[in-house]
Amino acid sequence: MTSPSRLVPAGVRSSAVWPVLVGVGLLAGAVAAAIGGLSLVDALTATGLPDPGPVTTYGLPFFRAAGEIAAVIAVGAFLFAAFLTPPQTNGVLDADGYRALRLGTAASAVWTVCAALLLPLTVSDVSGQPLSKLDPMSVWSAAGLVDIAGAWRWTAFIAALVTVVSIPVLRWTWTPILLAGALATLLPLGLTGHSSSGGDHDLATNSLLLHLGAGALWAGGLLALLAHAMRGGSHADLAARRFSMLAFWCFVVMAASGVINAFVRIEPSDLVSSRYGWLVLAKVVALGVLGVIGWQQRRTGVATLQKNPEERRPLLRLALVEAVVFGATFGIAVGLGRTPPPPLREQPSVVAVAIGYDLPGPPTLLRVLFDWRFDLIFGTAAIVLAVVYLLGVRRLRRRGDAWPVGRTLAWLSGCAALLFATSSGLGRYMTAMFSMHMVAHMVLSMLVPVLLALGGAVTLALRALPTAGRGEPPGPREWLLAALHSRVSQFFTNPIIATVMFVAGFYGLYFGGLFDAALPEHAAHMLMNVHFLLSGYLFYWVVIGIDPTPRPLPQLGKVAMVFASLPLHAFFGVVLMGSKTVLGETFYRSLQLDWHTDLLSDQRTGGGIAWAAGEFPLVLVMIALLIQWQRSDERTAKRLDRAADRDHDEELAAYNNMLAELARRDAESH
Repeated sequence: MTSPSRLVPAGVRSSAVWPVLVGVGLLAGAVAAAIGGLSLVDALTATGLPDPGPVTTYGLPFFRAAGEIAAVIAVGAFLFAAFLTPPQTNGVLDADGYRALRLGTAASAVWTVCAALLLPLTVSDVSGQPLSKLDPMSVWSAAGLVDIAGAWRWTAFIAALVTVVSIPVLRWTWTPILLAGALATLLPLGLTGHSSSGGDHDLATNSLLLHLGAGALWAGGLLALLAHAMRGGSHADLAARRFSMLAFWCFVVMAASGVINAFVRIEPSDLVSSRYGWLVLAKVVALGVLGVIGWQQRRTGVATLQKNPEERRPLLRLALVEAVVFGATFGIAVGLGRTPPPPLREQPSVVAVAIGYDLPGPPTLLRVLFDWRFDLIFGTAAIVLAVVYLLGVRRLRRRGDAWPVGRTLAWLSGCAALLFATSSGLGRYMTAMFSMHMVAHMVLSMLVPVLLALGGAVTLALRALPTAGRGEPPGPREWLLAALHSRVSQFFTNPIIATVMFVAGFYGLYFGGLFDAALPEHAAHMLMNVHFLLSGYLFYWVVIGIDPTPRPLPQLGKVAMVFASLPLHAFFGVVLMGSKTVLGETFYRSLQLDWHTDLLSDQRTGGGIAWAAGEFPLVLVMIALLIQWQRSDERTAKRLDRAADRDHDEELAAYNNMLAELARRDAESH
């Protein structure tokens, strides 16, 4: 057997891994600091603040760019440990996975330090005070008043949490959770800055979140793969093949979201007439270069590795070049964030500043049906879910297996309902009117989850995905099975937990003060929608039971869950209809909509919608349960018939003999 050290190509040393990764971070920081220095005059002119000094001017972009490289290394390392290299058969990470895990831990620690340093640097920047004149108490107080400073405080906290949690990890099952946590460290940045304010901020924020997520997975995965190949790790051919497919889709998402994000903030003519536009063009060129390198990597580096897993030189050469370009690209992106965009030609209205867009007037049937504004997060998710499901059905049919048409129609209907609720006129008005919000809420929590649960997507995936052969590395099917049997899944599929999450969200959100605090924030709207969808899907996944669950329930238990939740939903609607306190009144009044002034009446309409909305999903669920009950009885009858055929009705004959013996004894006793 070839030892790992012999797999390292000539001229490449394992000890060079850290210098390469640190060098990429330093390059990104240097590029960002240089652009920040060049943009200093424009930034001071736009804000009217005094110069905070060279430490802040150059240190802030440097540590932000270097820190973001550390963040994507953490994302890529946890991604590698979770999905690009196989664990041992007992679930413990092998040597390559453990190395990637430790790389992620170190990168998360560096990201924590950078985020903590960026907190006082940001306060210095927004106040115009040199860093030397700030004391810790004033910095901490300012973090609660300045959005971007508060974002750095949250980033440091989340990154520190990921670092600490990752230290004792040895098993594979924790690595997907660490990956999710590493990605979560990027959320505070995506929800602040240029994209989070002004008109069209809904499109700008959503596109930036997609851009950051795709970029972190692509750049981080590349750097983790580069480190793995330089160390001579095993299964490099498998890791390169899996990452190549991921990188392609990340490139597509980055290109589309980048274009949307740029043109939300500037006009096409600004691309050649402003410093901001020049940086956008530089970033576009860098992304194009990365795409060409990635295409060449797939044709040569990955292809060579598939033919000979020990031949890694082509992969390493291109990966090193790609890493350098990524470092420069991240520096340009941070410099872009430090450069003020061109002034708006038209100032957005009060409504556009608050919710991101204008409303043409009161909602009408035509406006609700045809006045669309595509939601980049949920609308895209609806389309992707529909396409992936159809691909799974097609794979089954090509193999000669049948799949119920009813399940396909249910899933596609659920995707269509999700698209309509978030991207149609209903989605436009849900942020400005309580009644429209409640309609969308009921669709997202009561209708969409029922239809998706009836689609049986997990069962479809388990049938359509290929099974890893004996001794082969686990793939998507094995990952799905591991998730189904995990302790996390067992906890959330507990009937009591699923019911509490489904019902308590109504009361906690609307009567616990969260709704008023969440209304002005675009991120809070997205979190509300995510909660509605996930809590509803979890509840109906357990109740409907088409897909396998770690805690299967009998039919009577499912019916009990449904009827236990009904009175609570009805009571919620009744309380809203009778309430004299207007939820979200401050925000709704701030929109200054002259056609929407009777907020209490609108809220009572929303309460009536909530009270009546449970009927239709209840009918669907009860029909599904009755059909399952009937089919279960039919399967039981067929099983008994087959058993009778095998033993020539031996069980029935024994039963008849027993009755005859009882009758004979009764006759003798008389």
